[in-house]
Amino acid sequence: MNTLSSIFLAARPKTLPAGLVAVWAGCTVVSHFSAVGVDQTVRLDGSLAIYTALSCACIQIACNLFNDALDAGRHADTQRRQGPMRITAGGRMNGFAVKCWALCFMVLAAVAAIPLISAQGWGIVAIGLPCLLCAYLYTGGPFPLAYHGLGELFVLLFFGLVAVMGTVYVQIGWQEEYTPIYAAAFMLGTICGLLSCVLIEVNNIRDRAEDSTTGKRTLAVRLGDRRARGLAMAFLVAPYAVVRHLAEVLPGVGWNWCWLAALLVGGFLMHGLMRTPADKRMNALLGLASLHAILYVLAVSIG
Repeated sequence: MNTLSSIFLAARPKTLPAGLVAVWAGCTVVSHFSAVGVDQTVRLDGSLAIYTALSCACIQIACNLFNDALDAGRHADTQRRQGPMRITAGGRMNGFAVKCWALCFMVLAAVAAIPLISAQGWGIVAIGLPCLLCAYLYTGGPFPLAYHGLGELFVLLFFGLVAVMGTVYVQIGWQEEYTPIYAAAFMLGTICGLLSCVLIEVNNIRDRAEDSTTGKRTLAVRLGDRRARGLAMAFLVAPYAVVRHLAEVLPGVGWNWCWLAALLVGGFLMHGLMRTPADKRMNALLGLASLHAILYVLAVSIG
């Protein structure tokens, strides 16, 4: 396996829709308010959206690469692993090289953010620096978040609220009259965070047996298999429980056939969460969770 193939594997492509969907959701908020003419200055800038998505994707890839190298360094990846192969623990690349690649993607994220800083100023730096820092602190530093049951909170904040509201800020900046727009972004950001939490919970349920022996105290380890599955199902159901309220704060949200597709995929995912053993067979649920998030935001964006 060559270096690029290894890095592609370590980037965990099945999880990458989490960040991109959040950027898409933020653009959807701006687009919906622009459509109702709330303000002549509220317009979606496609180039800024692309740069935002690139920066977000690079941060997520950096986080995944650090995770690969740092988990191996902490001996958290063992022969009992049920998830996709880790390139560091599997001997495909050494940890130092993987960390260097992670730093490269951090640099790329910063470069992609330059047009965003040009558009909205240093507020973007205030958003971006914590994102870069936490990409490392998720599994690095003296208090790695993932090892203390804080992974879900991390995902809810950074792949939900920060990504969606940050995307809105990139597009329109901040003025007091934009409060309703940010209220809608907060609501949809929370939803995106919950949809992303399904992904991490599937990972943690699958790896619970291994994590419990390596000091990785995820919520799945702390709660046990049955309760962790219940939490994952709550993350899955909650976005539908608040659809009516979302429609109240975000103009243009209504019924379309994508809702049916999202519900069908969500149903299959729910069945999988209830029935799939906590082993490598859960890897298929990661793709379902990503597809479900895409369909949910597509349904919102169509209106």
